[in-house]
Amino acid sequence: MSERSLISAFEQLFAQRGERNVNWIGDDCAVIRSKPYCVTSVDSIVDGIHFRLDHERVGVADVGHKALAVALSDLAAMAAEPGEAYLSLGIPDGLTDGDVLSLAAAAEALAKLNSVTIAGGDLVRSPVLFCSVTVVGWSEDADQLVGRAGAKAGDGVYVSGPLGAAAAGLALLEGAAGSALPQPLAEALISAQLRPQPRFDCARQLRAAGADALIDISDGLATDAGEIAARSGVTLEIDLAAIPLAEGVAQIARELGRDAAQFAASGGEDFELCSALPEAAAAAVDGLIRIGSVTDGPAEVRFIDSDGRSVELHGYEHRVGDDPSAPTG
Repeated sequence: MSERSLISAFEQLFAQRGERNVNWIGDDCAVIRSKPYCVTSVDSIVDGIHFRLDHERVGVADVGHKALAVALSDLAAMAAEPGEAYLSLGIPDGLTDGDVLSLAAAAEALAKLNSVTIAGGDLVRSPVLFCSVTVVGWSEDADQLVGRAGAKAGDGVYVSGPLGAAAAGLALLEGAAGSALPQPLAEALISAQLRPQPRFDCARQLRAAGADALIDISDGLATDAGEIAARSGVTLEIDLAAIPLAEGVAQIARELGRDAAQFAASGGEDFELCSALPEAAAAAVDGLIRIGSVTDGPAEVRFIDSDGRSVELHGYEHRVGDDPSAPTG
């Protein structure tokens, strides 16, 4: 297919949702009716850096899903209402038209689940497959958006669900552990790595409950909770024993010679939400799990083990020019 033929195919594949779209695919620009506040984020994933397309378990559909999910999770982390997405694809030689449409279809399926319109983008030839996604969310009131800077002493620290599944799934994909796991459980962990879900459901409840600070857990709780601490100028004390573990994570961690809670706190890519809010407000949010407290003190995270000792943990930290001997997911 030519570029124009692919764009025409995308126009048939993607659907407009809501009343904001005036013009979309087929013109030089999308035209969108705005609300007072626009919330925008950009994420990119690249073959050989963020995934390995030559892995037998990784398909182009996984790339389309995850690229959009990672970007949408940033909107959930601000408690914004999702709106539009724009996909820029770098297409290498050897990728078929069917592959490109499979990637787009997976992104569209996730967009539909989250009431998002894929309103445009770009197609270019590239040495490797990459997918860059710009997402736009909306809010009627800037005060309804929840950032990282509002945590207060006395708040509890909460997560929206169990952690460690994505890191465990990566260990399975790399063959580092998990060969004895039941197949359904192994598949669930791999799916957590390849097909994460943005937590708009919980984000809306947190916004309504008056959350003081919010972030999605993309680089690991150890890193992302640190962002709340740094932006808010407070200390987050987190009880390692209180961190909820996804099923199978303890077994994977044990095989890797790791403490399970520390493994879950540093693994990343769970895309659950970490929030700070008053304990009385937390009861209004379904499934929220308290893992610690916010106190006055230096801007830092303290992980406390069962003996009351402070444990130093680190999540993933991005460095420009990292060695591209990439993880699978």
